Amino acid sequence: MAKETMIDKVKRLIGLKERIRNMGIIAHIDHGKTTLSDSLLAGAGMLSYETAGQQRALDTMDEEQQRGITIQSATANMVHEVDGKEYLINLIDTPGHVDFGGDVTRAMRAVDGSLVVVCAVEGAMPQTETVLRQSLKEKVKPVLFINKVDRLINELKLTPEQMQERLTQMIGKINKLIYSFAPKEFKNEWQVRVDNGTVAFGSAIDKWALSVPIMKKKGINFKDVYNAYALEEEERKEALKKLQEKAPLHEAVLDMAVHHYPNPVEAQKYRIPKIWQGDLESPEGKALLNCDEKGPAIFCAIKVIVDPQAGELVVGRIFSGTLRSGMDIHLVKAISDQRIQQIYIFKGDHKFSMEEVPAGNIVGLSGLKNASSGETLTTKKELTPFEDIKHIFEPVVTKAIEAKNPKDLPKLIRVLRDLVKEDPTLKVEINEETGEHLISGLGELHLEIKEHIIERDRGIKIITSEPLVVYRETVQKQSETMEGKSPNKHNKFYIFVEPLEKEVYEAIMKGDIQERRIKKKLPELQTKLQEAGLSKEESRSVVDIYNGNLLLDMTKGEVHIKEVIEMVMQGFEDVMKAGPVAKEPVSGIKVKLVDVKLHEDAIHRGPGQVIPAVRDAIKSAIMSTEYTLLEPIQTIRIDVPTDFMGSVNKLIQSRRGQLIDMEQQPSLVVITAKVPVAEMFGFTSALRSETEGRGVWSLKDSEFERIPRELQEETIKKIKQRKGINQ
Repeated sequence: MAKETMIDKVKRLIGLKERIRNMGIIAHIDHGKTTLSDSLLAGAGMLSYETAGQQRALDTMDEEQQRGITIQSATANMVHEVDGKEYLINLIDTPGHVDFGGDVTRAMRAVDGSLVVVCAVEGAMPQTETVLRQSLKEKVKPVLFINKVDRLINELKLTPEQMQERLTQMIGKINKLIYSFAPKEFKNEWQVRVDNGTVAFGSAIDKWALSVPIMKKKGINFKDVYNAYALEEEERKEALKKLQEKAPLHEAVLDMAVHHYPNPVEAQKYRIPKIWQGDLESPEGKALLNCDEKGPAIFCAIKVIVDPQAGELVVGRIFSGTLRSGMDIHLVKAISDQRIQQIYIFKGDHKFSMEEVPAGNIVGLSGLKNASSGETLTTKKELTPFEDIKHIFEPVVTKAIEAKNPKDLPKLIRVLRDLVKEDPTLKVEINEETGEHLISGLGELHLEIKEHIIERDRGIKIITSEPLVVYRETVQKQSETMEGKSPNKHNKFYIFVEPLEKEVYEAIMKGDIQERRIKKKLPELQTKLQEAGLSKEESRSVVDIYNGNLLLDMTKGEVHIKEVIEMVMQGFEDVMKAGPVAKEPVSGIKVKLVDVKLHEDAIHRGPGQVIPAVRDAIKSAIMSTEYTLLEPIQTIRIDVPTDFMGSVNKLIQSRRGQLIDMEQQPSLVVITAKVPVAEMFGFTSALRSETEGRGVWSLKDSEFERIPRELQEETIKKIKQRKGINQ
């Protein structure tokens, strides 16, 4: 009888929901996620154990292999046996660099458990905090793997007692973060502990790991590890080989996943109310809560891969029903009916075709067009879509980009649109008339990688500008009420603007209050708005939440308002995308529609009349009051040897930076500072120069703050010159 392949095993388990675990690996950059993934694949028989750790099988892009960093998430479906039972593990390896954090956010929508990987030397770093916050926001349960334990012995020369103390502190810090970011009901339940097996320790490069259950099962302890590393080189190699055989990394980690992550049925009971705002008592609501393979097919896309030869591949999670190749499916946001050609499971960039796959699994679909990350695909057309996937950081760096050869312009436009499908944290503004386009990303590296993809992978030679900063426009005081007249003079809109309460703005930015057009009363949303600081009347009047701004319809007794309100929203959103001060996005304002005068005949109040009138009124209101520009500010952490502390302080001050905190650690100092993004270009090389290459920095947070008054007019002038706006 032929030996059962891994794919045969996956096919056999794919319908057994209680035996499925959906997990994502999350960590700060260089803490060892992809090396660890290699060991997991090798343990599942999908990779040679000898090459695991060096191969980095889930880094499938050339750019990833060359730079040694993960740029995009990668999926692998594997089988693991625990106590004589086989389990299907659907794994997503995610990037660690902050510029690619959007991939982490999207991956967390598809998984139920996160493996938080932390370096034993560096501990929890800023991006550890960010990715943990992203996963807990999606109600994804964490367990902890402390990697690179070998470095504590080899490099830091710690005693077993010092190691234990250090690891205990590390676990305590992770638990503080879990308590801060976890949903109320899980703050205590999801704390990670050594004694219950939700913490494992090991070395991904040396392919061993320990947890309390493994220690008990294998009769092995930390002393054995310590003694192995204490040996001379040849003896050490032999001892480590035995350690790998006795306590293989994949066994400790995947056992932990099986025992401590929920299966899809358990997870969807508490995750669906968070990520789907439809009626939970409806047939589709019940199917989602129960992960019912017999319910309507409901799939959430988390990633779109555009292959110039094979077309688009949409990766995501089936939350309800069963998907089949050849099945007709409806894209809710794109309002499009399409047909699934093929369904795939994965091992990195290798795809394996399946005839059908039931709810609870992560798969790829081919044959679909116009899907985007966060899209809801379903067989039930009137379905409420999944909540938008809210990214933690916004694009703050922009470059102008154009084709070197004018005949490549149509191809460049297609490629730019494809890149936005693949990566929604990228923003692209296309000007087909001039051929110059703007591409905005989370940082310099983010844009550099996209440029390489355009040139190397898609074969288009391009010219790019120096990096530019994305600013925001806002107001500091309430404006006068301004009138906007329609071109035919038959319709009038009376509008004023005022600053949005800080708490409301922050709740929108965090995703606690969802951005949307509001077509019917939503009591839960009204309560959230009131809790954040709006009055009862204001919360009932909100009709659109867009880009961190609110539109309120405060008109009374106007008969035709319902017929034009969608057009009013469009006019509002147009101005919020490009404000009147310098055509930069508007942020943190309330726009109040207080009165309207509309023509009786609907033919005289169409979009061509209403939208320009609303736009004019909002722009006039903003310009009539005290407006200001907001600039992006990054809070950064700098790790530097103590000797270079003075040089780094001078560097921060020379870039309009502000020192927030300084923490002395043995042989190094950790500096926390705020620096405007406009001053951060070239910061990495400047820091290397000042610290003889020994200083490193990472992003902790990003926000917008008022630009200094003395810089405002000059900055507005420069933006207008760049955009060709009349002064």
